[in-house]
Amino acid sequence: MKYLKFSQFIYLIAGIYFLYDAIMTWNSDRNHAYLSLFLFALATFMFFFRRRFHKKYDERNNSK
Repeated sequence: MKYLKFSQFIYLIAGIYFLYDAIMTWNSDRNHAYLSLFLFALATFMFFFRRRFHKKYDERNNSK
C-alpha cells in the first residue's frame, strides 16, 4: 500500500490548483470561483483525512 503515501499529495496539488483557479476567476465568473473554492476545501479535507488514515495504517502495521 505504498501508493497511499503518495496519493495524499495528489489532493494537495489539486487543492492548490483549485485555489489558483478561484483567485484568477473571481472577478470574471463568481459562480465558477465559488465552485473552485468548494473543491479547494474538499481537496484540503481529503489531504488531511488521507494523511491521518495513512498514519493509522502505519501504526497498526508496526505494532504487529
